Amino acid sequence: MAKALFGHVGGPDPQMVQEMRRLQKRVRDLEDEISRLQARNDQLSAAVTDVAVPATDREPALA
Repeated sequence: MAKALFGHVGGPDPQMVQEMRRLQKRVRDLEDEISRLQARNDQLSAAVTDVAVPATDREPALA
């Protein structure tokens, strides 16, 4: 039973192992990209906050 769950007598399928490694690397790459994009977004948000016009300086809306 354990051999059937493991795949086959020879061990894990080399193609499956290779695909698993490829997918794990892709996930790591995407996580790194998310971190980079979040940091850039934080920088841009801070820049917009610094430049934003305070509500008291805005003209009132037309009625």
